[in-house]
Amino acid sequence: MPQLRRDSIIPRSRIATDQAEAALLEEYTGLVRLAYLTLPAAFTRHRRVLLAHTAVQRSLPGRRASFVPGPRVPDGAADTATDALRVRILRAALSVGHRPTGWPGALPPPRTLLPRLPVVWGLRLFPRAGGAQEVALVRALAGASAAARAAFVLRHIDSMGADRATALLAAAGVADAGSAVRESVGLDAEAGPAAAALLRSQEFDACSVQTRPTDLLRRARRTRAALAVGAVAVVAAAALLTPDSAPRRETTGGGDPVRASSVAGDLTRAGRDSWADTSRVDFTAWPARGDRSGDTSLLDRALDAWAEPSGAVRVSRTPDTPADAPPRAPQLLFAGDVDGRTVVLLSDGERLARYTAPDGDGPAGLALARVDDADVTTAAAVVLTRDHGSARYLTAPWITEAATRDLLRPDTPGRPLEVSHDGVTDPVPVAPADGCARRPVLQLRSSPRIVENHSFLLADLGGLSPVHLTYTPPPGHGTPPPRQPREATGSQALVAWARTACRLQPWRGGAVRAVNAWDFAEQRLPKDAGRAVWSCVRASTWRGPGDVALLLRAPAAAAEPAHLVGRARATAACSRFGQHVVADTRWKSPDGHWYLLAAGSRAVTRIEASGAVTASHKGRTLAVRAPEHGTVRVAARLDTGERLKEVPPERP
Repeated sequence: MPQLRRDSIIPRSRIATDQAEAALLEEYTGLVRLAYLTLPAAFTRHRRVLLAHTAVQRSLPGRRASFVPGPRVPDGAADTATDALRVRILRAALSVGHRPTGWPGALPPPRTLLPRLPVVWGLRLFPRAGGAQEVALVRALAGASAAARAAFVLRHIDSMGADRATALLAAAGVADAGSAVRESVGLDAEAGPAAAALLRSQEFDACSVQTRPTDLLRRARRTRAALAVGAVAVVAAAALLTPDSAPRRETTGGGDPVRASSVAGDLTRAGRDSWADTSRVDFTAWPARGDRSGDTSLLDRALDAWAEPSGAVRVSRTPDTPADAPPRAPQLLFAGDVDGRTVVLLSDGERLARYTAPDGDGPAGLALARVDDADVTTAAAVVLTRDHGSARYLTAPWITEAATRDLLRPDTPGRPLEVSHDGVTDPVPVAPADGCARRPVLQLRSSPRIVENHSFLLADLGGLSPVHLTYTPPPGHGTPPPRQPREATGSQALVAWARTACRLQPWRGGAVRAVNAWDFAEQRLPKDAGRAVWSCVRASTWRGPGDVALLLRAPAAAAEPAHLVGRARATAACSRFGQHVVADTRWKSPDGHWYLLAAGSRAVTRIEASGAVTASHKGRTLAVRAPEHGTVRVAARLDTGERLKEVPPERP
């Protein structure tokens, strides 16, 4: 927490109430954003939203005219009132959670800002989720001091120079305002030139919020418990007032005082075999498993961590995953001890929540991930623990066989994987963060009881649920109908993925649901150098958008990863909504000559090149001599006459 100054040498400015009110109404959104980002990052977004509005609304002076500490600005300057409000807001926000020297740790901070108005009952408020850049900035801001976060906002939203931001923070009571401003400059590397745009996005706008109900079942249970306790209190009071009666305390059969019902009783649980008799085979069909699935104390802690995590709980979430409390009673999937940690796995139908707590000292963790519209394959396994280069998974109840294999070695059969009666696997190696020496994956088989008796591959890309890998073979001759993705367990698919697996690394931690490798064209290379295969690898995310990578697998480098031709982000290309693609690259023949290679998907009838190379060829492929460098633009004609530009627009 920042050190707050208590000296009286800070300059003071007179601010009239009507002038302050006009400034507050004009700058309300920006002032709320400043307070929201300055408040402790450990607070929930709901609490920060209310505290931010409270701080801003209470920043008005209580008299017709008041002296307020502020930076040195000329009298009558337009920013005087706004700066004075900023000072009052920052003083309030910076004081939240601040403990004076010697203050007992067991007691709450003396100046904790509690919301008076507005107050919201029964609803959770939180800003709308932003994209991957906003999430990265959130993490960077959470690791900075409150004063540095405030300086970051002042510099980028209010366009203040370092000197003015330093003066304003000093007026707000920050002892070393200059260090705070310098620390905020270090955050610029995370946001880059788009810092102002990111801060103005919906992720940080505490005035444009979403609402969700609190857990209605838990609330109802607590209300009933409170009424029961109130009734007991009334009876006890009546007994005390009754003559010749001794005070007695209600006890249970074991002699303990009566307590409110455990909120863990609000959890829903699927039947043990409901997965075999339902048309919705996903996480909703998982039964509750684990040797601590009846531990109400543990389940209460896990539920409380999800509903309103404290500063002692580290919360992480995949991009575009809401961090708010579950809108309904969650479903228990697992509770048990795994590798020296206590793990509780919950689902609210759209998200997974994994609560972990170490046996010894250390903070608890809460990981959240979207899993809406999961199916037999994408709901087949969840990561319980990941440590020291290996992971343990909890497999779905419909999994009858489990094995591991290395994608880089397609000729090596899978190794059987032991799974406990609760569905917990033995440790499985995970792909290293650097290098590409191995790419281990899970190979699972589903039960014939759900008429889905087939095997499929799942790859760990750092999320809660591993990613489903599929393969689409190249089209036949002529203009055949499009082929559909199939499981990547056949020999042709395994050979293709052996050259593709090392290109999965950029999608780690990106909330990817499935990755399909589509071989959209084959091409005979010049100088009898063999046949090359063009592939479009599409990573589809849980939130909807997908990214693609265009690859070329040349036979001259059979043991090497496929050559990355380019990328396209947030595109429909290479999906059923974008079935046409054309790509190009430079290729060096064995005799040292450079060529322009290009290829298109099944509906392409002509490829045209312009720029450093001018050429046109009827068919799906093009190979012409070309200089090693120079801009070349490639386009294609479809059988409908439509012109198709090259994908991707972004070069690696």
